[in-house]
Amino acid sequence: MSELKAFPHTFPETTHVEWGMDLRDYFAAKAMQAFIQANAHSEITNSDIKDKYIAQGAYEIADAMLKVRGK
Repeated sequence: MSELKAFPHTFPETTHVEWGMDLRDYFAAKAMQAFIQANAHSEITNSDIKDKYIAQGAYEIADAMLKVRGK
């Protein structure tokens, strides 16, 4: 899991960051939306295979985004 938060909240009395989903999950969610829209008319009829393809692809894109972001 990534420790970077998409919507962080730092408590004033500490440097502890709480709340907010992981940035990796946020990026994956955005990528997943695009995958779903692009594959709406896909030839893949097995929903389990389609779901796995979309989820894996979304996280691969999220990981690539984090890698580029870290440069």
